[in-house]
Amino acid sequence: MPGRSVSAITELIATASLDRTWDIATMHTPVGLYPRAGLLPAVVEVRNQTGDWDGVGQTRQLMLSDGGSVIEHTTNVDRLEFFAYNLTDFQKVFGVMVESARAEWTFTQAPYGTLIRWRYTFHSKPGYGLPLVAIIKFLWGPYMKRVLPGIVREIERSR
Repeated sequence: MPGRSVSAITELIATASLDRTWDIATMHTPVGLYPRAGLLPAVVEVRNQTGDWDGVGQTRQLMLSDGGSVIEHTTNVDRLEFFAYNLTDFQKVFGVMVESARAEWTFTQAPYGTLIRWRYTFHSKPGYGLPLVAIIKFLWGPYMKRVLPGIVREIERSR
């Protein structure tokens, strides 16, 4: 039986130029911006990054506060518009349930700043679709809504 896909989306306006928003949101290390929240671990370190995080084909390993890790691979980089990466090799609880995931960031000029739209799509392993839907709905989606304001604060602070 094939797995199931489930997504969470959030968006927010950064009161900064499109250039500045892009540069900070796509190039900044995730360490410190993705804190632990309940059952979700924090990103505590980046290892094995293959180059600057602004080109297709880059890879890095995120080390998590629960001792697990995940691998990110950039797949799309359309400067000032769209940035995406796939996530694989999940460990711990997500490693049991998640086959892969995809993060997509869209940037659009808006009045007084830049609209950031962040979408995460998780693909479950067979038999784990319903538990994954619950985790994304009750944990990951709300987590994204807590994380994005911190990223926006960093963008606005760096102006």
